[in-house]
Amino acid sequence: MHSKIANLFESNVWNNLFPNKLSSLIFISYMVLFINQGLLVTATKTADNKYTYSTIAAVFFTECTKLFIAISIYLRDKKLKELVPDLIASKNVFALYFVPAFLYCVYNNLAFVNLQSFDPTTYYLLLQFRVVVTGIIYQILFKRKLSNRQWFSLILLTCGCIVKNFGQMKMTSSSFLSFSILLILFQVFCSCFAGVYNELLLKDNNTHIMIQNIYMYSASIFCNFMVYCATNYNKMDETFSVSILENLLQPLILAVIVNNALCGIVTSIFLKNLNSILKTFASALELVFTAIFCWILFHIAIDMYTIVAIAIVSYATFLYSRNPVVNRPLPSSLELKTDEEQVDLISENNRKSNVDNV
Repeated sequence: MHSKIANLFESNVWNNLFPNKLSSLIFISYMVLFINQGLLVTATKTADNKYTYSTIAAVFFTECTKLFIAISIYLRDKKLKELVPDLIASKNVFALYFVPAFLYCVYNNLAFVNLQSFDPTTYYLLLQFRVVVTGIIYQILFKRKLSNRQWFSLILLTCGCIVKNFGQMKMTSSSFLSFSILLILFQVFCSCFAGVYNELLLKDNNTHIMIQNIYMYSASIFCNFMVYCATNYNKMDETFSVSILENLLQPLILAVIVNNALCGIVTSIFLKNLNSILKTFASALELVFTAIFCWILFHIAIDMYTIVAIAIVSYATFLYSRNPVVNRPLPSSLELKTDEEQVDLISENNRKSNVDNV
């Protein structure tokens, strides 16, 4: 009897976290692609931790590849002659995508600025506050109150990510008392708001997801190109010279570009079917697994801080899995204050359904 109840509870928890097999496949694919991206980028570095290719050109062609993939996937479902009418029909949505595209552009450019002010470990440590900020913005934009357990798991996840980098951090008083800390907090805000706002756009209308991706990547290419022209006008010839473009044709660098493009496509599908909160957990798990694979492939040592971080992140993920943000829609007549109440209701309905079937 007890085992049946336990199995039913575990089944309900799993179903709330991943409503169907596709959602669990999306979650795993997201992690695999981003872990692979970290490994590929690490493999392209030289012994003195530098790149032999233009990262600016690589980012630009990554966005172009995303756009090409989005159009290709769209043409699997629709005909080419329907593309332009569909783009025109949802032109108002296109304008909205300039918000996340511009914020991501600011985020990417601030990354270079902030890495000049902080050592890499401190920089990535401070970025972990994205977890909590994502929760706050998620509540505001989706008008959904997170439960105490969800907040505790998010804070615990933040602590785990901080511990991961804490052992290597070189903290100075100037690191936290300068204008740079405001810039990195603004960078965190740009990333979180863009991510949650993108999720809102993906879920708030019936436009084909690949049409939305076409809007997103077109806006992103435009924003990045305009910002680059404004800040590097005299270096245009250098950035896209024949020699630099030929450098990108190396198999490993092409793999970085294609894999990064797939990361973008899968992220949009992730946000469409799951949510930004679960994405923070996927990113944290990605951080842990990347450390493990770097140890295996590149012999980069795993210190005690990483081991402690793995334990904290694992427990935070387990805790969140007991009370996740519910992805399945509920009847509009139900006005529930928290996801915990929604989980209870769905569990109760499932229990009644199982009793009726006996």
